[in-house]
This record gives sequence, structure tokens and C-alpha cells, in this order.
Amino acid sequence: MKDPEPIVSKSAEGLIPVHGGYRKLKSFQVAQLCFDVTVRFCDRYVDKRDRTHDQMVQAARSGAQNIAEGSKASATSKKTELKLTNVARASLEELRLDYEDYLRQRRLKQWRREDPRRDELIAKRCTTADAVANWVKELHGQNGPCGPSTKSTPSIRSTPSAKSVRSTYRELAANAALVLIAVACSLLDRQIASLAAAFVENGGFTERLYSVRTKRRGRGPPQ
Repeated sequence: MKDPEPIVSKSAEGLIPVHGGYRKLKSFQVAQLCFDVTVRFCDRYVDKRDRTHDQMVQAARSGAQNIAEGSKASATSKKTELKLTNVARASLEELRLDYEDYLRQRRLKQWRREDPRRDELIAKRCTTADAVANWVKELHGQNGPCGPSTKSTPSIRSTPSAKSVRSTYRELAANAALVLIAVACSLLDRQIASLAAAFVENGGFTERLYSVRTKRRGRGPPQ
């Protein structure tokens, strides 16, 4: 069921612009995906008794929630929209650091910027946490718990332990989350720059209110 379209009265036309369409924002969609992926990751790989569990989930939630709140507030305060969008960006940066710390503290590898797996995940355009999880599973199956396969003469290997398999999944899942966070942050950087430029150029609610009142006064009293 589609959300109802915002209703703007004729008297408010030019004063209260159409607003609240955050669900169509790519930044919100990716931030929400980061939230869903983080909830899944933390429930599987972070002890619920560890404060990091709640901190990561809350940082991810804040990213999506503040984009939505900023979009809703844009009708009467572009300044608030810009502020909340900045809060969303800061929350995702905090989340990024948490994932990086998770990898570093467990001596797991973080993908370099030029790693082809980053572009591969971005090209997948996943829209759900399940889709991301399936991609991680496929990637694990291709590379195996001992790293990328080679065409050299096969040798006898010991069966990888459940611990090593779990460790590999954690590494892949955390890096996949970092890729999505990087995409969301990039989108928000552009969104913030656009909001700032629009605010400087057109002002906010106060300027619109002054403009509307000035035009009304210019029309004179009704005949």
C-alpha cells in the first residue's frame, strides 16, 4: 500500500512545499539496508551482552531514522533537514569505525579500496539483508575458507574447522557491510552538499514566509 500523497492547501501553496518523500531517496534506501544488515550481523557475530552490539545497531538505526526525520522537517526548516542529514552521516561514520574495529581486533582482513569484491557487491544492487547474505555465501563458496582457489595440483588438506569457517564468514560479512556503508556515506555527502547549496541560494521557511506575505500585501484588499 502506497503512502498517501502530501496534501498542500492553496493558502499554503508556495509556503509549505511537498516534503517527506524520504522513501524514494537512494541514501535512505541504502542506509536502511545498512541497518538491516547490521542487525543481522550483530545477532550472529556480536555477543548481546557486549555494549558494542547495541551501539552498532543504534548507530545503524540513527543513520536511516535521521534521514527520514530530516525529510519530514524540510517543509518548515531546511536548517533542521540539513542538521539531521549531517547526524545521519555522522552515525554511519561511527558504524563504519565499529566494523573496522571489529575486523582489526580479531585480526581479520579489511578489503582494500581497489578490491574487486567491492565493485562486485555494488553492481549487485542488493535491496535486502537476505540478498547481501546470499552474496556472502556465494563468495565464501567460491573462495573457500582457505582463500581463493588455484589451478595448481591439488594437495591433501585437512578439513577446515567450524571455527575457521565462522571466522571467514564474519570477515566477508563485515567487509560487505563496510561497502554498503561507504555507498550510503557517499550518497549523503552529495545530498548534504546539495541541501547546503539550496539553503544558501533559496533560504528556508522564514524567507518563503516573507516572500508569500509580501506578495499578498501587494495584491491589496479583496474587492
